[in-house]
Amino acid sequence: MSHNGIEGTVALVTGAGQGIGAAVARVLAEAGARVAAADLTGEPLHGTAAKLAAGGHDVRPYLCDVRDPEAVEELFAAAERDLGPVRHAVSVAGVLRTGPGAETSDADWAELLAVNATGVFHVLRAAANRMVPRGAGTITTVGSNAGTTPRAGLSAYGASKAAAAAFTRALALEVAGSGVRCNVVSPGSTDTPMQRGMWSGPDGAAKTIAGDPALFRTGIPLGRIADPEDIAAAVRFLASSDARHVTAHDLRIDGGATPS
Repeated sequence: MSHNGIEGTVALVTGAGQGIGAAVARVLAEAGARVAAADLTGEPLHGTAAKLAAGGHDVRPYLCDVRDPEAVEELFAAAERDLGPVRHAVSVAGVLRTGPGAETSDADWAELLAVNATGVFHVLRAAANRMVPRGAGTITTVGSNAGTTPRAGLSAYGASKAAAAAFTRALALEVAGSGVRCNVVSPGSTDTPMQRGMWSGPDGAAKTIAGDPALFRTGIPLGRIADPEDIAAAVRFLASSDARHVTAHDLRIDGGATPS
């Protein structure tokens, strides 16, 4: 896979402390980008940044709460001051709350929307307002296949991810004339701390792969749980010039679990 359009540029990744975000920060750094890695908590974030820096990559850690619009603006300002103009922005930061929709608390609903939808809005707005005047850039939102396919127990989570995807794809049309591309990557079950938190025993992965008809949950035809690197590779492709004619797209990476 070519890394054209990434080497020598600056990439900003939220949710970079662990899981998919950490994998995205790594693959973009390995492709030659200078990476601004952002997260809400410091310990995992600084661990990710230190590990990549030890490998010779230019990765800087930044604390940021994407729920706060001023904090997001400060994040972009600091990243551009330290590293240069942000060419690639990847919004990965997200939270998960599970359970029947009718039993979802007001607090959980508000938190899901604040991070997974409004947080994405803050990041994408800050990115677009910088990239459009420059006439170039890529923006990628990491969503979920739950945003397009109903999943029992994930109604509120799916709604938050659907909102983020809809905003991203509409923004893509609005900024296309400037040369900025916006896309969504929608993972299915991926081996991350968030995913493992949904499992109740050692057979959690096997049950996820098999599916559960009682919960209207299809299995995974490819027979495996995704690795974070599977998602990160798709983000890298969309950021590269190999994807120069791809925008307003929602790419599902779920092993065939939710065929459209």
